[in-house]
Amino acid sequence: MNRHGSAHLFALLFGFALSSPAALAQLAPPAEPRPVEIAATQAPTKLLNLSASPVYVRPTPGQKLRLFEFDAFGPYAFGKAIFAGGFQQATNSPPEWGGGINAFGERVASNFGIQLATTASRYGMAAMLHEDAAYYRCECSGILPRIRHALISTLTARHGEDGRTAFSISGLVSPYAGTMTALAWYPDRYGVKDGLRMGNYNLAGLAVGNLALEFIYGGPHTMFSRLRSSKSD
Repeated sequence: MNRHGSAHLFALLFGFALSSPAALAQLAPPAEPRPVEIAATQAPTKLLNLSASPVYVRPTPGQKLRLFEFDAFGPYAFGKAIFAGGFQQATNSPPEWGGGINAFGERVASNFGIQLATTASRYGMAAMLHEDAAYYRCECSGILPRIRHALISTLTARHGEDGRTAFSISGLVSPYAGTMTALAWYPDRYGVKDGLRMGNYNLAGLAVGNLALEFIYGGPHTMFSRLRSSKSD
């Protein structure tokens, strides 16, 4: 693996992520209180004001930067890189990198580069498509509903100013963008088909990461856990 070329590539990816256009969202205006008549037979008629549901608030540019830093350089990024590097070391994949501590370091660095490229792609595309890349913990109760929420969140995101939940293009494309980037430092025999195959594993890794955000430690993502999940239109 060309280490100098990889370092230049990582620097470009990091610069792209930090300079990606993050549209500054405005707070959605609170809904007007809705007067509801309690009883038509009462005289005089009494009215009750129902409070609106909590409004969705898009992360600020500063919050987005904190989220990116956590996802790109936080404990999960390093943990996944070390785990994947260890698995590749045990299976001697790719065999051209050989064995030993130096080869293990190359494999860990390679997987960290994939994670960095994936995160930079996801946040960059999310900014352009007005998607919210933050992970929102489920407000439901029970293990199975929370697992379902975490897995579905891998391919969904908040959209627009109202925060509706819908399919996420950045969530689908970024895992494959990360592994296709790795072809720049993988042995020459690796091609697009291998990049797509590795992208499948990368997508599964993001799902596992969401489970960790949901059940273990969410870092800055938990700052949004109090907000009520928005339903798709």
